[in-house]
Amino acid sequence: MKVLVVGRGGREHSIVMKLAESDRVTKIFAAPGNGGIESLASCVPIDEMDVDGLVQFAKENEMDLTVVGPEDPLNAGIADRFQEEGLQVFAPLQNAALLEGSKSFAKEFMQKYDIPTAAYDTFTDAEEAKAYIDQQGAPIVIKADGLAAGKGVVVAGTVEQAKQAVDEMLIDKTFKEAGAKVVVEECLVGKEYSLMAFVHENGVYPMIPARDHKRAYDNDEGPNTGGMGSFAPVPDVTQEDIDYSMEKILKPAANGLIKEGRPFTGILYAGLMMTESGPKVIEFNTRFGDPETQIVLPLLENDLVQVMLDVMEGKNPELVWEDNHCVGVVLASKGYPREYAKGAVIPKFDDLENTYVIHAGTKKDGDNIVSDGGRVLLVGAKADTLENAAKRTYQLFPEKEDEAFFYRKDIATPAES
Repeated sequence: MKVLVVGRGGREHSIVMKLAESDRVTKIFAAPGNGGIESLASCVPIDEMDVDGLVQFAKENEMDLTVVGPEDPLNAGIADRFQEEGLQVFAPLQNAALLEGSKSFAKEFMQKYDIPTAAYDTFTDAEEAKAYIDQQGAPIVIKADGLAAGKGVVVAGTVEQAKQAVDEMLIDKTFKEAGAKVVVEECLVGKEYSLMAFVHENGVYPMIPARDHKRAYDNDEGPNTGGMGSFAPVPDVTQEDIDYSMEKILKPAANGLIKEGRPFTGILYAGLMMTESGPKVIEFNTRFGDPETQIVLPLLENDLVQVMLDVMEGKNPELVWEDNHCVGVVLASKGYPREYAKGAVIPKFDDLENTYVIHAGTKKDGDNIVSDGGRVLLVGAKADTLENAAKRTYQLFPEKEDEAFFYRKDIATPAES
């Protein structure tokens, strides 16, 4: 089979690495790919938002399967266009991808289908939003309604911070059209975890749970990011918790989408908070999580292509997982998630058994691979315990920290896991 992976980040590098293990795959293409993906796939200079260009490439080169990584092309209807052209694509249609594309739609959907989530209201008027914040008090969460690359969420500890976030989104247009409407919601208390599942209509097959760390700095301080590190499985998430999440959240979501005339195919991701009254949904994503994919897929023993084909044919893929733990730590450009420089040469990492380096924001520059984004690499390791996997991951980092980059030192440590 010839497979096309759409995207340029760490998630896509991880997908490509897993696809490359398959006996069924003869050739992998990535559009546009990155400096690390080049070693495993032919990178094609087509932007992930150039849907017409991607369709044309897939037709001319007779792709047997296309896997879409990022949320933006999904919400632009890439899967619809591929299907219209008779091309096999593992990704949700535009009307189903709206579950991630609009937080207000997602909240209304959850309310309608009795899926546990935080109490909320939506606003387009800043003064009305601030009056609601005064009424509710803090801590409280402000979310841009649309896609904001994982950065459109402010967990405000004070009423003043919440109002400032409202002003930034609705008045200053920090997130442009994505922030033209805001969701203001109750601040759930507990530990977060992510549960991804392979889905086709009412067939829902969960992966192992992962925990992602969104804050930029140690001790969960600093601004929200797209994710600074992750680990799987999660010791405090029990099989009972996973079963509850399936029966009360993932399955009702898949069935609700069918009822709405939006049947789902692809990866359904539930970002969950373990509250005193059980798991509640913080957000849905309609694609592989980033950086969770980078530490979940290395533990999957199945052939990823076969899993996707089975799911799309309505078969149970019979997922099998390694009896190991996996930890990944993100190396980010100094300044991320705000302003940062590009073009710094990537530091070298040792290549040890059961360790790996996944490229996110990188590109080739002559003989060097240089930084080309906020999150640059994810460095990962597998081991028999979470503690050993974390220790092994951090051993890979150079002793002297490079002044162009930074990383969290506490991913999967006892205080954070």
